[in-house]
Amino acid sequence: MIRVGILGATGYTALELIRILIRHSEVEIGALTTRQSGRPAASSVHPSLAGKLDLPLEDLSPEQVIERCDCVFSCLPHAASAEVVKVLVDAGRRVIDFSADYRLNDAEVYQTWYGETHPDPERLGRVPYGLPELFASQISQAPLVANPGCYPTAVVLALAPLLAARLIHREGIILDAKTGVSGAGRTPKMVTIFPECNESIMPYNVGQHRHTPEIDQLLGQLAGAPVQAIFTPHLAPMDRGILTTAYTLPVGDTTETAAADALRDFYAEQPFVTVVDTLPATKHVSGTNHCHLAVRKVRDRLLVFSCIDNLLKGASGAAVQNFNWMFGFPEATALI
Repeated sequence: MIRVGILGATGYTALELIRILIRHSEVEIGALTTRQSGRPAASSVHPSLAGKLDLPLEDLSPEQVIERCDCVFSCLPHAASAEVVKVLVDAGRRVIDFSADYRLNDAEVYQTWYGETHPDPERLGRVPYGLPELFASQISQAPLVANPGCYPTAVVLALAPLLAARLIHREGIILDAKTGVSGAGRTPKMVTIFPECNESIMPYNVGQHRHTPEIDQLLGQLAGAPVQAIFTPHLAPMDRGILTTAYTLPVGDTTETAAADALRDFYAEQPFVTVVDTLPATKHVSGTNHCHLAVRKVRDRLLVFSCIDNLLKGASGAAVQNFNWMFGFPEATALI
């Protein structure tokens, strides 16, 4: 039995993580942390846990977490996460970090996009990126895994096989992505309150979204050279889900069928990625750890559609998938 802890256990991704771990036969949840005082019960913060988890949320020191846990999921904000994670890893605890702190390989790029000096720069570039479909062998041996961002998950799963097989050009990629309101987190913001976001869809952080360097880094790594992509996220009036449409230029006479076959071959042994014949929709993957992909050729463009649940395959489901690889459990354990 693996004793696990969750740092920053009040948000949406933490709730989804708890729900999964409760049904994991090899897990005992030993610590849930919060900065709130008074040791609130998990069910008072997340009412859907009533009768399912009898555990308080506590303001614990890293040393207390180390004493209680073999593995820790950190749902803390960027910078704050690395400050704690480096202590946990140095003490021999295995960690899956939900923040962006270990996703980027370059401390200067991190500082440019996140406005912080990185608290643990020596580890950058040595932490596996937590997409098991691409990096399972690295993840299985790692003391620390950088859980991917939700948008990069949808984008990279869609384009990785096509870039690697040189079926699409590295230039001229346009990424149009739409996400549910839960992607903005649980803390209320003006644009996410109901009267503002209901019956409305809007672009945001155009040219400035912090997932941009993560997407650039991963796609460039897979293509073997820099990739030029324009990424534009949109807020959609739904609770959860991400739909990404990638507009790409095919190499030579690459057909729709050839591209779809390349995706199917690449993911043939992957339990959570499916190439579908129909166009994917967020409803089709909601509440699951699955990614649905589809391809269409329109005039001179190859369009790749990618659909995930932002809270599961885009966050907590992927984290448990990584956990299973790290501890040698069947990859799909506790996941649907």
